[in-house]
Formats: sequence, C-alpha cells, structure tokens
Amino acid sequence: MPRKATAAPSRVYQLKITLKESKPPIWRRVEVADDITLARLHHMIQAAMGWTDSHLHMFSVGGTSYGMPDPDYDEDVRDERRSKLNQVLTAPKQKLSYEYDFGDSWTHEVLLEKVLAPEPGVSYPRCTAGKRACPPEDCGGVWGYADFLEAIGDPEHEQHEELREWVGGEFDPEQFEIAEANAALRLM
Repeated sequence: MPRKATAAPSRVYQLKITLKESKPPIWRRVEVADDITLARLHHMIQAAMGWTDSHLHMFSVGGTSYGMPDPDYDEDVRDERRSKLNQVLTAPKQKLSYEYDFGDSWTHEVLLEKVLAPEPGVSYPRCTAGKRACPPEDCGGVWGYADFLEAIGDPEHEQHEELREWVGGEFDPEQFEIAEANAALRLM
C-alpha cells in the first residue's frame, strides 16, 4: 500500500537529543515538524537513538510529566498523545527531559536548538548528525554500560565472551550510522 502523502510542516524544530551522563557524549540531532505529539516524538527518539521501545518512558518539563497515563500509577501524568511538542517547547534553548526504561534510567536532554522553515522536497523527521553508538538495551544504565564496555574491551575479562555473545558479536561504541538512523525514521 502506498504511503499517504503528508503536507509539509509550517515550522521545523532542530532538536539535539543527548543521553545524559554518557562520557563521551552520545547524541543525535534531528529535525521534526514542530506540531508533532510527544507520543510521536517518543517514537522518533527511539528510532534516531537506536533503542528498541521495549520499556516505559516519560517526558518532563517545568515540573509537568507527560506519558501514557495509568490509573494504577499514582503520579499525575498528562497524556503524551494529546500534548504537542510546540506547546511544551516554544523557543530555542528550551529543554525537556526524556527518560526511557525506568529501571536502567536512560535520561536524555532534548534541547530545542533552532526553529527552521521547512526545506522544499525534504521529508521530516530526519537525523542530520550524531555521535556514538546507542548502548544495548538492558545493560544497566549509564553505569552498567561503562562496565559492559570495559568487559568487551578486555579479552581477559571474565565476562568478555559472555557479553560479546549477548550483544551479538562485535560492538563498536564509537560507531554511529546516520543512514541507519534515517532509515529507522522513514519506517515510522
């Protein structure tokens, strides 16, 4: 079935998404329509970073949380499906927080760098830059990731072979393929 053509956005937000406390920094720069919902932004972050969308997530800005409301959960969470990006970020230099996987607590800073006019013939969202590989899911957050890198980088480490097998063989923490990020974004 052919994809439904979408109208060009009236404004484009250039966002820099940085995995907090990652050293050296792991980040992506994406351009998105300013009027997308936070639910859609969640899927875009997953695609651009390389996550698998296997865990819960939440956005927060100015003391307000956005996500999927759950009546069994006490926290007051606004519905991300009804909240637009341009309602929570209105000007460059504003930020919101995005936490993915509450157990591992992958916290990202989402910075609105620029508000742009859409370029003719360009499809959004698109990734325009980034650095370093996304950590593997379920490796224990930023601190567990540091331990993971130490183990796979040292053939003498007692967990070296086990973790290499777990991650599927080779893992290069410096590798980031912008074409892969854009292919994942196009599949959305």
